[in-house]
Amino acid sequence: MSQKFTLDDIDLSQTLEDKNTYRHRLKKAQLHMLMIQRFLYKNNRSAVMVFEGWDASGKGGSIRRVVEHIDPRGFEVHSVGPPSKTELHCPYLQRFWTRLPRPGRLGIFDRSWYGRVLVERVEGFCPKERWKAAYDEINAFEKVLVDEGVPVLKFFLHISAEEQLRRFEARRNDPFKSWKITEEDWRNRDRWSDYEEAANVMLKNTSTRRAPWIGIASEHKWFGRVAVLEESVKRLEASFDLHTELPENWHLQGD
Repeated sequence: MSQKFTLDDIDLSQTLEDKNTYRHRLKKAQLHMLMIQRFLYKNNRSAVMVFEGWDASGKGGSIRRVVEHIDPRGFEVHSVGPPSKTELHCPYLQRFWTRLPRPGRLGIFDRSWYGRVLVERVEGFCPKERWKAAYDEINAFEKVLVDEGVPVLKFFLHISAEEQLRRFEARRNDPFKSWKITEEDWRNRDRWSDYEEAANVMLKNTSTRRAPWIGIASEHKWFGRVAVLEESVKRLEASFDLHTELPENWHLQGD
């Protein structure tokens, strides 16, 4: 098992100095990600990225930056919602097995199999004995992937309750973003402490040596996006024993 951490261990004060620093580090990491994705595509290798975190913590924005400049043939993004009526009668992990990336692809999950020990636990959608059993089931699932050469990167994007409220209100008052906020989001916010407890237990029980959780401080959006990309590059390069080099003529306007 890897070193455990809780949400309290994630330093939410982390930020970036200015927009130029953000743009430079983001584009640099995106270029490395493109090189990694080309390696996967050329060598029929695959990888999985999992995004969990609070509502409005920046999961969608981080995913958009990860895939912004890579070959669209080389990745799939799965936005995971409630299981269908058919899936409710299948083994819990079956719907995720069928969505795993093909050789040469990057599979990205916006929410994931961790719903069983988060929303399903908190909202009472499955009995206690089933969500308690899910920790070992999930660890075994990820062990199979990693042992077969498919790295699993798991990000938990963390923000404060105060920052979530600020983002909720900003969405509600923006006609272009109001669709992003629902009554269910507000209701879930009222159960912050329950979700916080569930998340901490999840981190404790499923952060393994093969597939450790990566805590991302997303209080500052720029910092969170850059941190996701830089951690992705570092860990994927280590998984595939790569060292991507930027082209000599690489530069970013404004450097």
